[in-house]
Amino acid sequence: MGWEKMPLFKPKYTIVKVKKKEIPGGLWTKCEECAVPVYNKTLDENSKVCPKCGYHFTLTAKERINLLIDEPSFKEYDADLSSSDPLGFKGPKTYVDKLKSDQEATGLREAVISGEGRINNKKIVMAVTDSRFIMGSMGSVVGEKITRAIEKATALKLAVIIISGSGGGARMYEGMFSLMQMAKTSAALGGHHRAGLLYISVLTNPTMAGIMASFAGLGDLILAEPKALIGFTGPRVIEQTLRQKLPHGFQKSEFLLEHGLIDMIVQRKNLKSTLSQLLEYL
Repeated sequence: MGWEKMPLFKPKYTIVKVKKKEIPGGLWTKCEECAVPVYNKTLDENSKVCPKCGYHFTLTAKERINLLIDEPSFKEYDADLSSSDPLGFKGPKTYVDKLKSDQEATGLREAVISGEGRINNKKIVMAVTDSRFIMGSMGSVVGEKITRAIEKATALKLAVIIISGSGGGARMYEGMFSLMQMAKTSAALGGHHRAGLLYISVLTNPTMAGIMASFAGLGDLILAEPKALIGFTGPRVIEQTLRQKLPHGFQKSEFLLEHGLIDMIVQRKNLKSTLSQLLEYL
């Protein structure tokens, strides 16, 4: 019998149901710059910087303090201050509800932590905004805490370092009370400058609007992390207003260094040593 007349062989298959292996969540983070997944442990060991492309992830205020301040030298100022609701703001979510939800989510009372500590044994006063709390925006309490920290540094004859990361600027929930903080913090820095004392401003991604237009832009030295978005109004709004394309990298740290707005771009891993050297020199 020829092969073409042989009966068709039909193999028998046994279907085995295999349970999908459960992989615990929260082990990997996708880089916002290069889209490569990064093992969270590796990310933490690298100070939240992507090992492939160098993208600097956002740090919390406490993480930044732990990264820069000698342990256990940090002494927090005004930890009990929290915002009220001067305008009785109403919207899809009231101001009181927004404050409460962000306090529960972050474990902070407000969007800034201020205090004194040591960087390689050099005593300084530091304030750090936290973008998780209403985008690090400046309300009455944020302005008051930063102002008190600056005035304390002036009285103690210490350098001030303020690390800014705010995409929210002045806080609309408080209206004019929020805008007044721009002048108040700037006036305190003016007194600090007249006393012949050093103020270093460190800009992170993003530092925008009222924060940038006040204390963040007034440093005797202005440092920035790589590729940080820095400016007053975002590039998309500017392009829509001007109806023209902006230069490549407009409002990024590298562009602003080239055009003289900032003095140095510093990798996060080098920030503590750089600040220490600047404090030593100045």
